[in-house]
Amino acid sequence: MNRLIAAQGSYDLARFPADPRDTLRAWDASDEYLLRQLDGSAALDGTTAPPVDLAGEVVVLGDRWGALATALAGHRPVQISDSYLAQQATRANLTRNGIDRDAVRQLSSQDEPSARIDVLLVRVPKSLALLEDQLHRLAPAVHPDTVVIGTGMTTEIHTSTLKLFERIIGPTRTSLAVRKARLIHCTPDPALKPTPSPWPHSYELPSDIATGAAGLTVTNHAGVFSAERLDVGTRLLLQHLPSLPGPTRVVDLGCGNGVVGTAVAALAAEAEVTFVDESHQAIASARATFAAFAATTDPAPKAEFLLGDGLSDVPAGSVDLVLNNPPFHSHQATTDAIARRMFAGARAALRPGGELRVVGNRHLGYHATLRRMFGNCTTVASSPKFVVLSATKR
Repeated sequence: MNRLIAAQGSYDLARFPADPRDTLRAWDASDEYLLRQLDGSAALDGTTAPPVDLAGEVVVLGDRWGALATALAGHRPVQISDSYLAQQATRANLTRNGIDRDAVRQLSSQDEPSARIDVLLVRVPKSLALLEDQLHRLAPAVHPDTVVIGTGMTTEIHTSTLKLFERIIGPTRTSLAVRKARLIHCTPDPALKPTPSPWPHSYELPSDIATGAAGLTVTNHAGVFSAERLDVGTRLLLQHLPSLPGPTRVVDLGCGNGVVGTAVAALAAEAEVTFVDESHQAIASARATFAAFAATTDPAPKAEFLLGDGLSDVPAGSVDLVLNNPPFHSHQATTDAIARRMFAGARAALRPGGELRVVGNRHLGYHATLRRMFGNCTTVASSPKFVVLSATKR
């Protein structure tokens, strides 16, 4: 936990779930820069600006761990996030600082946004596609007097980022960089006519996939991994799925667009598949991908979809197989913490004799982590870049 000291106050903040070993903060210099801009206090580059009127409808988009929503809770903002973990972090940080959780209204990236927005604050996401989708969804609520300010680290704000704001909202300029952070100032242009989001995208699995899912239609909502085509790692995993004799309970952990879990359902009609992810966009994608397959199958298979923190909501000792392609980035930070938590959750959820099958980049060294956690690990398949590993709960 760390303390954010801003013009709006001083706040104890942590990521979610809170881990005393985690050295990553729940905010960065771009959050601080935006809060100073809103308050009208002297910016770190020596410039000044009048305070922003926050009396109207304030929307905070993409707040990563709730730092912005917590600092602005007195203005009862609406927080829009794709991340379940970010939403839980916000709730925990509000409680941690003695603030009523109802002070912040939380919406997901799939929810209907506010009808009118007077102040739109955008924490620029890593995914340009997610930013495009969300700006399209919010543009109809923006009016000529709406204050629109984006923020991000200089490595996160590119010419393509600015062009999105310019094309969807209106004329855009950037601030000077301060502590490697930058602000985006955008003036709504009433001449721009809001258009529907171009997302989601769909594609078909290639015919050379060695599973019953060849030709399957895959749906990707904005921001979900592998939006245009099947990625190489997932392809390798699909080509080396285990045999599933009889009824089994399978979890597609970190399901993304749901292609792995749906492929299992295509291979094993008796399998009970649970799709798990912390992204609202991912769960919506997995639902659509599975629904397209189920519509072609008689009887239609059933599946469960869980938005949450890994396998924390799955009963211990209830799963036969967990399939996982873990991410190794938390926003801009490279970390194996997510994979380690996924592996630990899988071990708890698996029955004795149950299997965790993982695909990952060779250089990540997941085999060592799995041997330490499970006491065993075997290599199922490998390519020059990826490896499929199996660990069994004993």
